[in-house]
Amino acid sequence: MKKFTKILCFVVAIFSLSAVSAQQGYEKSNEIFRLGVEARFDYLNEAVAGVQNYDASGFKVRYFNIRMDGQITPKFTYSWRQRFNKVNSAADFVNNTDWLHLTYRPNQNWAISAGKQVVMIGGWEYDRAPIDVYYCSEYWNNVNCFQLGASVAFTTNEGNDTLTFQVCQSPYDTTSMNFEPVYDDEGSIVGSARLGKLYAYNLFWMGQHGFYTALHSLNFSEYQPGKFDTYVVLGNQFKFGDATIQLDLMNRGTSARELLFDNFSIMGEIDYLIADRVNIFAKVTYDKVGNDYSSIPAIVDADGNELYATRGLFLFPGTEMTRFGGGVEYYPLGAKGNRDLRLHAAYVYNMGNNTNPGGTAVNEGSFFTVGLTWKIDVIEGITSLIDKRQANRASKM
Repeated sequence: MKKFTKILCFVVAIFSLSAVSAQQGYEKSNEIFRLGVEARFDYLNEAVAGVQNYDASGFKVRYFNIRMDGQITPKFTYSWRQRFNKVNSAADFVNNTDWLHLTYRPNQNWAISAGKQVVMIGGWEYDRAPIDVYYCSEYWNNVNCFQLGASVAFTTNEGNDTLTFQVCQSPYDTTSMNFEPVYDDEGSIVGSARLGKLYAYNLFWMGQHGFYTALHSLNFSEYQPGKFDTYVVLGNQFKFGDATIQLDLMNRGTSARELLFDNFSIMGEIDYLIADRVNIFAKVTYDKVGNDYSSIPAIVDADGNELYATRGLFLFPGTEMTRFGGGVEYYPLGAKGNRDLRLHAAYVYNMGNNTNPGGTAVNEGSFFTVGLTWKIDVIEGITSLIDKRQANRASKM
């Protein structure tokens, strides 16, 4: 960790000094280098059936992120976001890279990108940055949403609609469904072996028309070689003045029968901004998996016993979980649209059954959170500091 910190500080210092001079002659929308730091600190009180979970409660550093964006040339841009609050090794550092990709834009209509990307799944809850999410659906809590891949996007001349096709590593690539047991000569399990390399194929549409904005997708993700879990996701947002309504409908299935509303999630949120500084919100999520994934072949041990009886794909069969709650956000800086400093308080309560032993939401579970989020533009701050020093020197001459 100390080694990574030293390297990071050195890189930031070098880029910061070079970026100040490199930005001369660039417009704001054409910066060669932008550096942002964002962090969120919470106090959590988590309980199950009214009994406090002491390990999960207390003061927490929920997020500490660094993001770099910019242009190499007018047609080549890059973006990198890294989480640092859970980095303990080189492997963790790579795994905590949310994205790191290069994008080529030959003209205003086309964009080609490659690297580690966000898997293009529709929906507004999924689209929101984790630092801005206080509680979420059980699906959101378990999906592996950052993967290596490539994409091509087409935007209309009006700029209202963008259609993206992406090929990437499947979110299921490292899950238990893609591994089989390895036995020794005596028939005992001594490890596991990957069944194959898995891929996902995603078609995504973003459209903005008046008060309505859509984030829709059709996704085909391998969970085993040649076998796909299909998503149909309809993300809908409606804006009426300072009120925003978001409604996501996600239908999933490994067979046509399962796509008929047997395996789905619904996420809805209402926000209202009061006097530029205060946002109040209410949110409900519902996850259900009614099938037994009978189309997924069982993985058995030497005696024929099924090793993964639930055959779960992020959400396990028999899960039916509802989460509801709400909260308030306060923006001390005041101006509408300014989100650089935020205070929040939120509460959520869970009802239902979660059959995933590694899941997050449990029946009669609840938590209350109060916290602070801040975001700064490092380069803008350095530039402002240099300008002030130069102004001070000029005034003394």
